[in-house]
Parts: sequence; structure tokens; C-alpha cells
Amino acid sequence: MRPVPTWVYPPLAKLLAVFDLHEWGHQHGNFVSPHNAIFERQRAGVEVKLQEKWGDRIQVFKAFNFCAPYLPEQVLTQIRDQGFDKLLIYPLLVVDSIFTSGIAVEQVNKALAKLWNGTEHWVKGSRYIPSFYNEPAYIDLMAQMVEEKIAKDLAVAHLPSQTGIILMNHGCPHKAKGFTSGIDESQALYERVRERLINRYPLISVGWLNHQTPLIEWTQPNADLAAKNLIDLGATALVFMPIGFATENHETLLDVEHIIQGLRRKRPDVTYVQMPCVNDRPEFLQMTADWADEHIAALLSQQALVVNPTLAIAQAQSQQTHDHGHNHGHSHDHGHHHHGDHSHDHGHHH
Repeated sequence: MRPVPTWVYPPLAKLLAVFDLHEWGHQHGNFVSPHNAIFERQRAGVEVKLQEKWGDRIQVFKAFNFCAPYLPEQVLTQIRDQGFDKLLIYPLLVVDSIFTSGIAVEQVNKALAKLWNGTEHWVKGSRYIPSFYNEPAYIDLMAQMVEEKIAKDLAVAHLPSQTGIILMNHGCPHKAKGFTSGIDESQALYERVRERLINRYPLISVGWLNHQTPLIEWTQPNADLAAKNLIDLGATALVFMPIGFATENHETLLDVEHIIQGLRRKRPDVTYVQMPCVNDRPEFLQMTADWADEHIAALLSQQALVVNPTLAIAQAQSQQTHDHGHNHGHSHDHGHHHHGDHSHDHGHHH
């Protein structure tokens, strides 16, 4: 494994960074990542739903962080070259985290900075959808998938009180450079899905899929510990349901499979069920299209933005000269800023 990047919390980037270059490059035994194929079905499915309403004024493109030919820069070049001038940025892999989706925005920003020449930026409007952790339709679908699976495969042999459910969230570090790390959203997502199930199935635990990097305090319990806890409470069957990921990936496929193999060696008497992500389920594609509608309507009706990035540089420079002249008389202020800043620095020491 390559050393973890200095910013250490690479959720969406992790989508393909920390472990996952090998996911694309070669096989684990005979494992070939189905992620691109799944994401393509997701992209095409959302596009079909949106075009039913908006026609070909709307096109859906996919971008991954570390996977040519779908790098943000390559995809944005295509978008620009096809004559589009309005963007809706829509992170779809990880459900929970404003932090993870922030990384998506970071990637898009880097690409947009490179893809500009002349005086006027080609992007005339943009909108962003941060996260759907609190969307009732998604929460209901998570609970429904679990209930259907139990009814179909487990109910005949296991009492409801013996049927454990592990709702798997995208693991988060407790400290993220002083920035929100997605824990709040993930917790809220878990609590809402749990509420839908708890009266029928009392044995429910969150299970975090962490990237166990050293020196970082990760969310607990991880999925393995969650499973052991529920087995101790009398679970004879365990359902592993990913709620924090909308798209299958290395973690939901390989990591969960690996956890189940380990548990099976110790407790072969328990039944383990590994659930898929929502991926390209028609009702999920419909939801994602519905959530985009208001933003598309706004983009199509709003006045075009006219942004000249050269002005940003001029603005920053004029501000410097202004501040420089302005600050001489105020040296007593400096003390305050530093005190406040120390508390934010701890995240960096790792």
C-alpha cells in the first residue's frame, strides 16, 4: 500500500486512492472491479430518467478521482467541448459526508482552474447536491431492502429478535483538519434507518467501514466488532447492509466479504448475509433524478453567470495592498488570531 497522503482522510479520493489503484490495475486473485460497470449503469439510468423530463438539454457524465479516462479534467473538457455551459455537481458514491463530497468539489475546482483561458469562464452556471443522508425516500429504501431480504431468506429459520442487522456507514476520522468529517450526517442516516426497523428487529448496530490508518481515531464500532457484539446478544443470523455507500466499491465488496470470512471461521453456526448497495435499482435512479430536478430548473432559468478569473488575481492583489496599508495601526489585533488558531492545528500533527 502506498503511504497515506498527508491529508489522510481520502473518502471520495479514497474511492480510488488509498487501496484502489490496484483495484483498477490488476486483479485480487480473480477479482475484477465491477465499479466502472456499475457506475456506468447508474450514470445511464439517471440520464434516462432526467431526459424523460428535460430532453437532451441535460446530459449526465461520470467522473472518478483516479481513473482515466474519467478524471474530472478529462470529463469537464468533454462537457465544455460538447457545448455545455452549466454544471450540476452530484457526488453519488458516498451518501453521508459533506467532507467526502467536499473532495469531489476540490477535484472539480482543480480541473476548472486548468480548463480556462481567455477572459471569460465557459461555465455560466453551477449548482451542487451535497448529500442525501436525510432524504426520506432513500432511508425508506434502505429499510425496505433489509426487510425484503429477511422475509425472503431468513424469516423461516430465525426469530426477528435473533436477526441482527449491521447498517454499514462510510468510516470517518474523528478529527479532520478542523473541518466537518461527515460523522454527524452518517450518525443521522444510521439513526433514521434504525428507527424504521427497530420495533421488528431489536438487534441493530452501526458498523463503520474504516480505513484503519495508524494514529487516527476512527468511528467505532467497525463492522467486525458490531457483528461480534450482536452475536453475543444472541443473533443467529446477521445482515450486512451498506447504507453509507450508494455504489458498490472495494470496501463494500472486498472488505465486507473479508470480515464475513473471518467471522465464519469463529462462528460457523451463524448465517451471514451480505447485501448490495442500491447501485442502479430503478427506484434509486428515480430518486436521484427527482432530487436534481429543482437544481436543473434553477440552472436553466437563471441568468448566466459571467465570471472573469483574471479579476480574482487582481482582487487578491489589491486586497493585499489595501490590507498592508490598513494593518499598521492595529498590531494589537494579531495576538487574538493566533490564540484562536492553535486549537485547529491539532489535526495536522499526524
